[in-house]
Amino acid sequence: MADDKASDSGRSGSSDRRLIDEANRKALERDPVSTTRRESEWKQTSDIPKSVAEIRKALQEKMGLDVSFDVIYREMTVGGRDAAVLVLNGFVNDVTVATVLHRLSLAREEDLRPSVLQTVVRELIPHAQVEVTSDFDEAVDAALVGQLVLFLGHEEKAVLVDTRKYPARSVDEPDLERVVRGSRDGFVETLLTNVTLVRRRLRDPRLTFEVMRVGERTKTHIAVGYIRDIADPDLVRAIKRRIAEVKVDGLPVAEKQLEESLIRQSWNPFPNVRYSERPDVVCAHLLEGHVIVFVDTSPSVMMLPSTYFHHLQHAEEYRQSPFVGTYLRWVRYFGVLVSLFLLPLWFLVVHMPVKPEGLEFLGPAKPGKVPLLLQFVLIELGIDLMRMAAVHTPSPLTTAMGLVAAILIGEIAVKTGLFNNEVILMMSVAAVGMFATPSYELSLGNRIVRLSLLLAAGFFGACGFGVAAAVWLTFLATRRSYGSPYLWPFIPFNFRALVDVLLRRPVRLQGDRPSVTRPVDPSRQPS
Repeated sequence: MADDKASDSGRSGSSDRRLIDEANRKALERDPVSTTRRESEWKQTSDIPKSVAEIRKALQEKMGLDVSFDVIYREMTVGGRDAAVLVLNGFVNDVTVATVLHRLSLAREEDLRPSVLQTVVRELIPHAQVEVTSDFDEAVDAALVGQLVLFLGHEEKAVLVDTRKYPARSVDEPDLERVVRGSRDGFVETLLTNVTLVRRRLRDPRLTFEVMRVGERTKTHIAVGYIRDIADPDLVRAIKRRIAEVKVDGLPVAEKQLEESLIRQSWNPFPNVRYSERPDVVCAHLLEGHVIVFVDTSPSVMMLPSTYFHHLQHAEEYRQSPFVGTYLRWVRYFGVLVSLFLLPLWFLVVHMPVKPEGLEFLGPAKPGKVPLLLQFVLIELGIDLMRMAAVHTPSPLTTAMGLVAAILIGEIAVKTGLFNNEVILMMSVAAVGMFATPSYELSLGNRIVRLSLLLAAGFFGACGFGVAAAVWLTFLATRRSYGSPYLWPFIPFNFRALVDVLLRRPVRLQGDRPSVTRPVDPSRQPS
């Protein structure tokens, strides 16, 4: 870009441009932190310099060599030829790096004949994952993800050795998807570990993971997983194409930013993909024909496509007998319905001029000092504040925070007449149903719907409630997740699939995969 501008400006403009570049270079040498030039304005080309001195100078401009303390650069001799090693401290396995350097230091000049690069790759580096690149940017990117980069003098290529060892926590059970019986391992923030947990359960050679990279600065690795003879090829291509089209500065929030870039439905309160941190759940979706997306640095895995009823499933149902699993599923469905409709329906019944027979007991025993609708809104906001306070409160103080919320706030508010006992009771039942929702994202979306239905019933009565409920159902019915209807199998109606949603059938009776994923092999049972 700078050269094009110089040619357009004429000879005087070119001279001025050279003076400015020289001034910027000197400023960079004096204080690299104070420079504001972007990487696109650097004079560095993508070719690998032939001499070690030029390589060092290029690395000083490219990645802050001699400024960033964690950038390790060592010049050495390999078979009488100048060489340089580039690693990032903290990302590499020290034992593997020491082994590679020790083997290279023992090489003699006659060992490098006839081809230096070929001899180094095939004979001198005792490692399974070795690559060669002629792109300087690719070599720098490899170092930034934990690989050892070996530059050889008078060679236009660099050797990349996979010596990565990322800091990672232990494999523990996810907090949001606990089960009474079952496996206790869950995904972590390391991509390779997560892929290994899936392959441990699915030892199918047709299970494929394709790696892509997103983010101009973060260069986050994305792994798209699917089973080749089950997943719909059009779905796989669509997801890969959409990921390739994502143009962002980075993905520091990992999977959530990627989801918003893939789905492109910014103001939809309901989750468009299903998240899970359990390898067994992910494997079950792979066998149904879903496509999974791993994002490096995130323990949550996206599963596409997903419907409303996918977010109501839980692993505990499949860890119990079919009868008990069906009972747990129905109780969960009932809890979700209660969390949505209990408050607005109770509000409508309380304000009826004449209550239906048998419902006379509904309603507050005595009117409060605050209108019922305002009480519900205040309690809704209060529950959200308590939830956020519980997340941000350190564990040793969680008990004290609960006592303050329950006794000092709740009990005193009732005694002073700010809230009615019946309002507290109804709100507590609705909150229990909300917390019983397996998907945290779906529970947040249902909370918005509940508040909307309550406000519609409070301002416009039964007609407002009916219209708001119809708008909600219409909104869900028109949503799609990568071509799959969001309310399937309810809309469009599929009786056989609806039975599978309502009942947790025995494994031997689960003959077909869900048609919503359009699987290539529709049969679960091998022929």
